[in-house]
Amino acid sequence: MGFALSDMQLTSPGFENRGQIPQKYTGYGEDVSPPLEWTKVPEGTRSFAIICHDPDAPLVEPGTYGFVHWVLYNIAGDVSGIPEGCPDYTMGVNNFNEKGYKGPKPPAGHGIHHYFWWLLALNKDLKLEPGLTQWQLLEKIEPHLIGMNRIVGIYEK
Repeated sequence: MGFALSDMQLTSPGFENRGQIPQKYTGYGEDVSPPLEWTKVPEGTRSFAIICHDPDAPLVEPGTYGFVHWVLYNIAGDVSGIPEGCPDYTMGVNNFNEKGYKGPKPPAGHGIHHYFWWLLALNKDLKLEPGLTQWQLLEKIEPHLIGMNRIVGIYEK
């Protein structure tokens, strides 16, 4: 399939697509991950992964763009959502060089940032090791990707 949007739908009870992200989900608030829900999962899905990325942030390292806030994977294929502050599943490393979720925290006066929460459906339960970066995860899952979609939230300080 490659990396292309599918019919799968990703939503959040915490904010609307293209809407303002509540402060509680940011580094200026409680810094907990928002709840996410999904439907129209591709037939044959065996696991999911989630990435939260801010393409409006300055470069973190050469050869990449934006800022990764969350890498979460090894989510079972029969799951249809995750709760606020999700402590479960396998955590990857974000661009804060930490495992787990670190919410939006754009510098004051930097303008509106768009935060993309990506849901990736896989045709295999890969049982991947903890601590993968976004790029390591994408390399490992690409051959097994059968669906993907996203929700976008905005935040400005």
